Amino acid sequence: MRWKGRWADWVAILAGLALGLSWIWHGMYGLGGGAMLVLGLGVIVAGVVSITRPGALSSEAGVLAIGVLTFVLPWLLGFTDVTAAAWTAWILGVGIAALGVFGLMRARQARKRDPELAWGSQAYQVHN
Repeated sequence: MRWKGRWADWVAILAGLALGLSWIWHGMYGLGGGAMLVLGLGVIVAGVVSITRPGALSSEAGVLAIGVLTFVLPWLLGFTDVTAAAWTAWILGVGIAALGVFGLMRARQARKRDPELAWGSQAYQVHN
């Protein structure tokens, strides 16, 4: 069986899952835990879009933006004193942002090779 998509997109989905479920191991509830859950879901959605549309720059830019936002989240929401949650956000934030940068470079290459890989005209056609 051949896997569809780039390996970085699958790793981003796993990182989003880890971010979304991270409240289980660091035990932070409330706004900070909810923000990490929502950002994790955002990474998962962007990763799925990246797999289905390998030339779409928007999904990779979304992964990059969510990674940066995750990194600064402990300072924005003031939970730097919750060590496990803060380190989770910092480590996963850097990793997700790096995956976003790598994905942007690969998506640009795919888009140059075949522009239809982004949001081609065939994406919305119904076949009988």
